[in-house]
Amino acid sequence: MIRRLMFSGSLLGAIFATAGLGLAEEGAPTAARIPVVTVATAQPQTFEQLVHVSGSLVAAQEVQVPALTGGYAIVDLTTEVGQTVAAGDVLARLDDQTLRAQVLQAEGERARAEAALHQSQNQITSTEAAFQQAQVALDRTRALKDSGTATQAALDDALTAHTSAQASYNAARDGVAVAQAALQSAEAALDIARRNLTNATIVAPVAGIIAARSAELGMIASAGGGPLFTIIRDGEVEASVEVIETDLVLLSLGDPVELRVAGLPPVHGTVRRVSPVVDDSTRVGEVRITITEQANLRPGMFAAGTITVTERENLGVPASAVLVDGEEDYVLRVVDGVLDRVSVQTGLLWQNDMEILSGLTQGDVVVARAGAFFAAGDQVQPLATEGAE
Repeated sequence: MIRRLMFSGSLLGAIFATAGLGLAEEGAPTAARIPVVTVATAQPQTFEQLVHVSGSLVAAQEVQVPALTGGYAIVDLTTEVGQTVAAGDVLARLDDQTLRAQVLQAEGERARAEAALHQSQNQITSTEAAFQQAQVALDRTRALKDSGTATQAALDDALTAHTSAQASYNAARDGVAVAQAALQSAEAALDIARRNLTNATIVAPVAGIIAARSAELGMIASAGGGPLFTIIRDGEVEASVEVIETDLVLLSLGDPVELRVAGLPPVHGTVRRVSPVVDDSTRVGEVRITITEQANLRPGMFAAGTITVTERENLGVPASAVLVDGEEDYVLRVVDGVLDRVSVQTGLLWQNDMEILSGLTQGDVVVARAGAFFAAGDQVQPLATEGAE
């Protein structure tokens, strides 16, 4: 970790002036030459890690409203872009004269199919009775033939009549099946005709705000064309921001967010979705943020802010107190006026303070500034004790 030690010539001059270096008269007390240093106390504080983001506001969910019945002219429009609608509100109407006629025609076809079914059912009743009568006659003739009172010719006639009656009965049953199928087809056609008529009135499937409208009076609606209306569901807007890949891996669903939108107070939200892929050319991924405050938000507005990915309590000292020697971070601890070099493990940098993960305990006093001009074993006079904030 690279640290920059910032100091001014005036500060350095103050240190040496206070110490009386080069200015003390011969024979002055030795204590007058002990340098004065500003110190700070290691104290618990809150550290945060932020990811800075920017992007645009977008609709949280867009609902497309197409024409479900095509080939008919739009004769009425009841909504404009920006209008708030409820689920079921009428957005437009198509010319439905032909559709109404198709419903009447389908209703007639269904009535005719119902009549044919009734006729077939009556036919099966008649043929079933004739078949049962032929069966009785056949059984009687067989009995008479066995007793010798009926001829073979009479039995043959009874068999022929029975076979004919059975064929008529089977045909009647088949006719009922055909009539039932015809009725089902007629009912399906009527259902389609009614649906087409219903779809001639285009309604909002959800509540929200009309974001776009391509429908115009007189245009022919196409069932296979683009949407006639686009609705922002419930009028809810969210933020779509791009995050560099090195920061993307730090994010989690639910991370708190604060955004600034031009002309509005800060708004707050949470991370709703983190892109599972990174653009291989820009090295960024999309993050969607659910926004709590929705007043006056519009899709397309610019938004920038921060995502808090880490927030924890730990010991901290001023960042200027942490020095670097090669790959080691260390501080100069003051113990009874003598400096002691202590290796530390650092964490987050937050508001000019450095998180100390190990090496110090609460209450330890360290050199806060200009520590690079001192070494372990030096005697110092603490100027004052500053709380790490």
